Amino acid sequence: MEQSRWISLAGAVNVRDLGGLPTTDGRSTRFGRVLRSDNLQGLTDEDVSLLAGEIGVGHVIDLRSLAEVQREGPGPLTRLAGVTIHHLSLFVETQIAAGVEVDKALPWQSRAVQEDPEHRSVGFYHGYLRDRADSIIAALRVIAHEEAASIVHCAAGKDRTGVVSALALEVAGVAREAIVADYALTAERLEAILDRLLSSETYRTDLRSRPADSHLPHAFIMERFLTGMDHTYGGTLDWLAANGWTEDDTGALRSRLVG
Repeated sequence: MEQSRWISLAGAVNVRDLGGLPTTDGRSTRFGRVLRSDNLQGLTDEDVSLLAGEIGVGHVIDLRSLAEVQREGPGPLTRLAGVTIHHLSLFVETQIAAGVEVDKALPWQSRAVQEDPEHRSVGFYHGYLRDRADSIIAALRVIAHEEAASIVHCAAGKDRTGVVSALALEVAGVAREAIVADYALTAERLEAILDRLLSSETYRTDLRSRPADSHLPHAFIMERFLTGMDHTYGGTLDWLAANGWTEDDTGALRSRLVG
């Protein structure tokens, strides 16, 4: 029987394993190496036990901004001695001065993005590459070089998490159509994701200010993002190499995710 990639938790709704995806050479990615998720601060004790105990998560790659972490909390996994938190924001961080309300420093309130003619999310994704290559490289190195399983998350587990997951899968040699399909899979949980985020003052105003369609992880968004990387940088590996990624990093990530 085919192993399910979805992981059922009480305190997060968009959690899945990046195992079981086909590579271009006929193999598939390993289960229990990398998970992707929406925000983790609502995890129950049972959720924590499953992730850190049964699955063996030892590294949390938190792509949220500093303001999000301060408002929402770091999550219960931070209390475990055996779990390392890697805070690697994909937004340009501003120093939050004393006396300034944290919600005035939320990164999406003033972010400038070059609009894509088809969908603005593509412009946001290329903004991550432009503004926070350091965080992306660091996140991929955690995945590649650390022995314990990693879980990558942001708020919805869709955009920032989607980009880092897609780049990791590209390096691992996963078929492009499988990468796109994994990105689009979040649509199955979108209603539950939005319900969670709308319950938080951190995200509610931004979500309600945008049209409903803008929240959907359309397959064409990831297709256009990855095609844009090909045209602009020569591909994912060339972009990574231009930002300090090495052949040893590539070998380690492929060994980790595929074997």
